[in-house]
Amino acid sequence: MAKKESVEISDYERQRQENIAQRDKLLKQLALDASSAGLGPGQKPKPAKPAPKKKPVVKRVKEEIVPRRTSSRIAGIEADSEVAKRKAEDEYVAAQEAAKVKRQRISGPLDLSEVQVAGKGWDKNENFLVDVVSRGANPHVRTFGDEEVKETTDKELRALREKMSGLELYDGFEPNRIKITPERIYSLGFHPVADKPLVFAGDKLGNLGLFDASQSSSAVKHETVKTEDQDEEEEAEEDDPDPNITSFHLHTRTISSFQFSPHNPSHLYTSSYDSSLRLLDLTKSSSEEIYAPEDTSLDEPISGVELDPHSPHTLYFSRLDGHVGRTDTRAPNTVDIFQLSEKKIGGFSLNPSCPHFLATASLDRTMRIWDLRKLSGKKGAQLPALCGEHESRLSVSHAAFNSAGQVATASYDDTIKIHSFEGMSGWSAGRDLEVEEMAPSAVIRHNNQTGRWVTILRAQWQQHPSDSVQRFCIGNMNRFVDIYTSRGEQLAQLGGAGITAVPAVAQFHPTNDWVAAGTASGKLCLWM
Repeated sequence: MAKKESVEISDYERQRQENIAQRDKLLKQLALDASSAGLGPGQKPKPAKPAPKKKPVVKRVKEEIVPRRTSSRIAGIEADSEVAKRKAEDEYVAAQEAAKVKRQRISGPLDLSEVQVAGKGWDKNENFLVDVVSRGANPHVRTFGDEEVKETTDKELRALREKMSGLELYDGFEPNRIKITPERIYSLGFHPVADKPLVFAGDKLGNLGLFDASQSSSAVKHETVKTEDQDEEEEAEEDDPDPNITSFHLHTRTISSFQFSPHNPSHLYTSSYDSSLRLLDLTKSSSEEIYAPEDTSLDEPISGVELDPHSPHTLYFSRLDGHVGRTDTRAPNTVDIFQLSEKKIGGFSLNPSCPHFLATASLDRTMRIWDLRKLSGKKGAQLPALCGEHESRLSVSHAAFNSAGQVATASYDDTIKIHSFEGMSGWSAGRDLEVEEMAPSAVIRHNNQTGRWVTILRAQWQQHPSDSVQRFCIGNMNRFVDIYTSRGEQLAQLGGAGITAVPAVAQFHPTNDWVAAGTASGKLCLWM
């Protein structure tokens, strides 16, 4: 091996190493001095233990009593034996029967005293509208207000806008305290009486709520009777009482629609996803089933109900499977069923002036006009004459006729369309409409993306406006209610403090300028 050559260190490098050694020696000495003086770093304090988190109080929910499971080993049944298999099959069948009974509709008469449910204690953790903002909603951001009213040049239109925009939010109770139904509202309307605002609402679980808006918090407080056994919390509640609300459990599933009889205002007809129609008689305080499939195992959810204004016993209804039915309330077993769509019919409407004309809105993206005077096809499979149809880009949620022969639709392409059909009373039976005649006379841009937790938005006409100006209302995803004329002109955007959810289900009083709207949490908003 070659010997390693000695490396000579320069004077500069030698001086540098000496300086480093002196610096290290000095630092060590300083550390020793600081430690002896008590200035050095001590032991690190132990981190404090975090306070134990309080466990949330879990509300106990009363569970439905189901067949109790038993131990096969204790019963002396061998595993995988025929007896064990039969036992498992029996338990499965019992569980299926219990679930079926829970969803089974009630076919017999109902006494309201037996189905009344309490209005208090129904509040839940109401986080229903979490995903609404992801669908383009801007809570409390107005798109129509005082500036638009002031800029209106047409005198008649301006006067009408001022009138409708002047409607004020009901101040008897805050909207978030008027829980008219326990669950999400699907249908809502006023009783036709003109001297008292009585609001009815149907919810997801088949409850029908009733609220008398003539009451006030002071009147309710005066009616409350104080007892000696009440504690301070109960006394505080009496100082600020909740409104008096009556609720009845009429159906086992969603009340999709209801209508007061134009011939007898004490009769209320309700339709439900439990496949039945019921008549609620307010004077007799009873509800009876007037239509349901003969086979109780059939599931034929009903999406809407309307009475023929010219025939007090003729009732029409639509189903989610694309069928429309017609029955006579005097003979419920006589039913005519028409298949008007291959897909879901979300809503239908009769022309109030010419009830033989029918408008349907379907998931197949069409709005169709039918003439019931002309039927074709074999018996049992007859169809009314199709006058015409209009196709939208996306599904059409609802179609509503007014007395002037105009149809308002709301669809998922974010539009409200108004179709005008003049002189329908003079149309021949089964008249075939041209494409131009089916085209909308007005198109309004409107956010109809309700998402999962908000009821579908529907345009609803005022039945008998006092000034003969046709107008309709519809819920607004920004937590308002919009009002438009039949020409597509916006009249008002109703809102107010205390509205914490989308008032999706909106409805006019038939004659008075009152507007009510319901939310996904069962709360009621009212403008008068």
